[in-house]
Formats: sequence, C-alpha cells, structure tokens
Amino acid sequence: MLNENIKAVRQSKGLSQEELAVKLNVVRQTVSKWERGLSVPDSEMLISISEVLETPVSVLLGETVEDKTPDDLKVISEKLEVINLQLVQQKAAKRKALFWFFVILAALMALIFIVILAAGSPYSDWNYNDPETAVFGAAYHVFEWIFVRIAPFVFAGAVAGAILTRKRS
Repeated sequence: MLNENIKAVRQSKGLSQEELAVKLNVVRQTVSKWERGLSVPDSEMLISISEVLETPVSVLLGETVEDKTPDDLKVISEKLEVINLQLVQQKAAKRKALFWFFVILAALMALIFIVILAAGSPYSDWNYNDPETAVFGAAYHVFEWIFVRIAPFVFAGAVAGAILTRKRS
C-alpha cells in the first residue's frame, strides 16, 4: 500500500525517482526499493517524503491514490472555459470603454473648436495695459494657436479610434 502510494503521488507530481531522491538526499535505488516494496522508509523519512510530495502522511500510509486524469482533465477544461469567457468579457468591456473614450474625445475636440470659432478673437480688443488682461489674453492666444493646429490631428485620431473599436456585428 505504502509503496504504491509513494509511486502514484510521485508520478502525479511529475517527479522521476531520481528527482525525488535528490530532494530527499538519498540515492535513486532507495526510492526504487520503497516503490517496489523491498524496504520501508523510517518515520522521519516518511515525513520528509510527505513534505516533498506535498501530501499528508495518512495518504501515503493508507489511503489509496487513484489515477484521476480523466476527471482532472474535465475539471481543468471547465475551468479554462470559464477563464476564457471571463477574458472575452473583459476584452469586450475594455473595447467598449475605449470606443466611448474616442467618441467623447472627438466630440470634445469638435465642441472646443466650434466655441473658438464662434468667439472669434475676443482678446484683440482687450486693454493690454492691464497686466492681468495681458497675461490672460496671451495665454488664451497661445491656447487657441496650439489647439487649432493640434485639434484636427486629435479629432482624426479619435474618429479613427472610434471606428476601429466599434462593436462588430
């Protein structure tokens, strides 16, 4: 019983006799003798085996370890299916958020551009002898100058982004 359980657990963990022997600081032939039932590990070694194999000593001593690969594969495939569905949902949510970001960015660019056009150049008539008016007028002019040159590219990029991230039927 012990020999079969050591072998079954070792194989389920994907360890060779040599790898288990190295982890236990024994020779491979010792592990082979345990698995063939020719010798039995002492209590300290049994505890070391259980720690290396991450298995309770009770399983090694008495409980039969069955090969559960078909059930394990089914469980793993079900878990992978759930994970895949979650990833698809996350991807769809990110795509939707990105789409709305691009739509809002394009609308904001268009709105600011319309406001700037409608306002004309109000700072032209301001009294620049007043320091506050001069600073604000210069800042407004710089904003307008930079915005009018950059906005078309940002708008085109936002429209392209919205088109590329839209939901496909």
